[in-house]
Amino acid sequence: MTDRSSATLSASEWSSLTSVERCRRISRVASVVAESGEFWAELCRRDWREDQLTTISGELLPLCGALKWIGRRGASVLADRRLSIWSRPIWLWGVQNQVCRRPHGQVLILGSWNYPILLVGTQIAQALAAGNQVLFKPAAGCEEIGGELASAFYQCGIPQDALRVLDSSAEAAIAAIDQGVDLIVLTGSAATGRAVFKQASQSLTPMILELSGCDAVVACPTADFQRVSDCIEFGLAFNGGATCIGPRRLIVENQDAEKILGRLIPALAKIDPLAIHPAAIPSVTQLIQRALAGGANDLTGRFSMSEFQKTGRIPPLVFGGVDPKSEIANADIFAPVLSLLKVDEIHQSVEIVNQCQYRLAASVFGSLRESSALADQLVVGSVTINDLIVPTADPRVSFGGRGESGFGVTRGEQGLLAMTVPVVKSIRRGAFAPHLVFNREDDSSILLAALRALYGRTVRTRLEGVYKMVRSARNRQGHPSEKRERSGC
Repeated sequence: MTDRSSATLSASEWSSLTSVERCRRISRVASVVAESGEFWAELCRRDWREDQLTTISGELLPLCGALKWIGRRGASVLADRRLSIWSRPIWLWGVQNQVCRRPHGQVLILGSWNYPILLVGTQIAQALAAGNQVLFKPAAGCEEIGGELASAFYQCGIPQDALRVLDSSAEAAIAAIDQGVDLIVLTGSAATGRAVFKQASQSLTPMILELSGCDAVVACPTADFQRVSDCIEFGLAFNGGATCIGPRRLIVENQDAEKILGRLIPALAKIDPLAIHPAAIPSVTQLIQRALAGGANDLTGRFSMSEFQKTGRIPPLVFGGVDPKSEIANADIFAPVLSLLKVDEIHQSVEIVNQCQYRLAASVFGSLRESSALADQLVVGSVTINDLIVPTADPRVSFGGRGESGFGVTRGEQGLLAMTVPVVKSIRRGAFAPHLVFNREDDSSILLAALRALYGRTVRTRLEGVYKMVRSARNRQGHPSEKRERSGC
């Protein structure tokens, strides 16, 4: 892929463009990506992503959707907002407030390896749309992808000094933070998040952290168990299991467990072993070893530790005999591994989900009434009902976690606003400015009466406040000093 046009603007000139123009240029990147779909799919081919379908469906389509959404809606989201005068406190009569969105300045984006196009592409686009300058550090092994992604933005009129690509080393990120940035956006593991947070805390640099997950699938008694099985099968295999919101726990009532396993285990048996990213192999090995030693059992009957260590591949696994508080049922494991957690009553799933330190997302299956009622009790970043993973790719919705899954959001309207700082502009019109009147001792009686009149609990209390306020004002007008001031003496 070669550049078809070059950006001539400087970074400061980019920030000074209108949000309409910035969003328009960013929207064009979708066409650059779409017209070279095969190139991108081949570029992302790895041992753990051997087919083009995952890249096309899981990265290219949602990224292009996000870019086009910015073109359609970005400018209106970023527009200054004037607050209504009708909801303004009466004592601020004459004041007009506006909330203006301003860029942070320089945004450091630390990319991930599992979705090196969608996640960083959307974050870069939103940061630029807000008028920021971007420093982008791709994940190790994704250097070429990161370079080509930046090139796609350059082709559409984004200046090169507004989007600078760093090398992929940890040292590059450390140096950038030390030199000073205004916002850090990180997608990665909880361990990486802690390290970056510790460094950034020294300068009180704000952060958006999208970290690990250990997502639960909750199957209510009213669920379509075939649908549950199909979704888990998809979630375990998609992107080689390297999806932060992939299914890691299945919570189901005792009497329903076999109804799902009877469908799920035969389906998983048809899936070939999946390659695990080299960086994840050590932790996956240790988690599985400790789980088996602690009494867990492989319900698929397909796992071989020696084969895994030899090939780096693992079939989709389901472990039974797992305690909800065990390590593997609460770990950010980046592999197609599912823990079966049986409960007497499905409402017990709420405590299981909410006590886990990783609360990125969850999926609930069942009738709309039952699943919605249960979903409302889950303390997670997002909840999907009767599906998983795919609905979160909607470019209109934000994405973020709770607990050790991070804080702040990316994507969607809230993600775009997170790339800005709200600045309030207050304008006073007219001569009315009661706070500038010389304070007298009897002013407090007027203000106390006004307080009751404006915010009293009952009509009677408010009317009493009005009466006292009028009486205090009359007494003040009759005060000798007041008469002298009004007469100019």
